[in-house]
Amino acid sequence: MKKPKKHTSALNELQGVERPDSLSSVTALKLKKARKQKQAIPELILGILAGNKTALSRAITIIESTATKDQLGAKQLIEGCLPHANKSIRIGITGVPGVGKSTFIEQFGTLLTQKGHKVAVLAVDPSSSLSNGSILGDKTRMEELVKNELAFIRPSASGDSLGGVARKTREAIILCEAAGYSHIVIETVGVGQSETVVHSMTDFFLLLKLAGAGDELQGIKRGIMEMADAIIINKADGENIKAAKLAKTEFNRALHLYPPKDNGWIAKTITCSALKNEGIEEALDLIDGYVTQMKETEYFVSKREQQQNFWMLQTIENSLKSDFYNNPKIKIALQEQLKKIANSNTSPFQAAAYLLSLHK
Repeated sequence: MKKPKKHTSALNELQGVERPDSLSSVTALKLKKARKQKQAIPELILGILAGNKTALSRAITIIESTATKDQLGAKQLIEGCLPHANKSIRIGITGVPGVGKSTFIEQFGTLLTQKGHKVAVLAVDPSSSLSNGSILGDKTRMEELVKNELAFIRPSASGDSLGGVARKTREAIILCEAAGYSHIVIETVGVGQSETVVHSMTDFFLLLKLAGAGDELQGIKRGIMEMADAIIINKADGENIKAAKLAKTEFNRALHLYPPKDNGWIAKTITCSALKNEGIEEALDLIDGYVTQMKETEYFVSKREQQQNFWMLQTIENSLKSDFYNNPKIKIALQEQLKKIANSNTSPFQAAAYLLSLHK
């Protein structure tokens, strides 16, 4: 009886080349030790005011931290930087995923730096609802801008905050302004209706749209257009130019259906191609024209005051919510009430009233 032939694979793995020692172990240990050493808050504030990007990055990390030990430091950072803030133009940019927000911001930021302005980009990455993780890959899509000395890019995870705007983005804006950045660009997740929250922290709200993607009517219905100060049809290049021009006409018609804004500004629609760097200058001129007009009518200052009041109320709400859920009695009683609701022994309204009575 013949033995069955063994089938040998034609694929063979050769022994690889040893990894070169690009970084000595001594240097690696020094770097790790330096990273673990925390700078004092006064030193960080001085570094921020001097325009040091490393100090700014470390300060934003403290601001974003949810650890109790960092709360006092975050408060001191805000108090130290606040007198030097409120001197920038805050621009919010939103749009559906894939509309080209990162590409547009890179070209837009590069144009600003060429004119001598300092630009800070606060890019908010979506967090997974399952793992709570975030890729934070916005820097990889802005290869040229990230190397620019006049630009600062900071990706942050959206967490569970409304509209994809990270919970501490407002405080990060203050730190960037104190560091001397004249233009703050906030790139949001771009998931739809909840994105309107970005309107509460910016001076100019820009909506990026796609032509021929079937979302023209959705854009009109969603309500974002009501707050948009400008609509830009991106990717207006190649065979898409005709569709972009048609979309521009449709959106301009739709904008006339909305009641006039309190500030007297009439939202405009323009086309651009971030890939080919076309129409970016027109977008900047549009924003500059808006800021000039709003400052002349003093609406710019009044809107900032309204935003400050809104931020205060939001901070109070967040603080009350945090105190409520961190109360030891509430933690125990909450689990008990959840079980009662599951067993139909109480209603959600009765359970809520009981828990609130414990917090008094």
